[in-house]
Amino acid sequence: MTKEEIVEKINLFLIDEFEVDEDEIQPEAHLKETLDLDSLDFVDLVVAVESNFGVKLVGEDFVNVNTLQNFYDLIERKLG
Repeated sequence: MTKEEIVEKINLFLIDEFEVDEDEIQPEAHLKETLDLDSLDFVDLVVAVESNFGVKLVGEDFVNVNTLQNFYDLIERKLG
């Protein structure tokens, strides 16, 4: 899966499952603020990643994930 495919797939489930406005989805956007995530939403995000990419994420994976670009990079690393 290419980086572009990863980004596209993530963006689609953010729009569909988290009702994020497509205009807000920018690589530099702050993940928590843009998605308006609380702790329960992070669980949903982990489940969405697992169902869409087949990889498991744990809390430690999010330590340095602040922006959507960080999140894209995290998924790319997990898939690599």
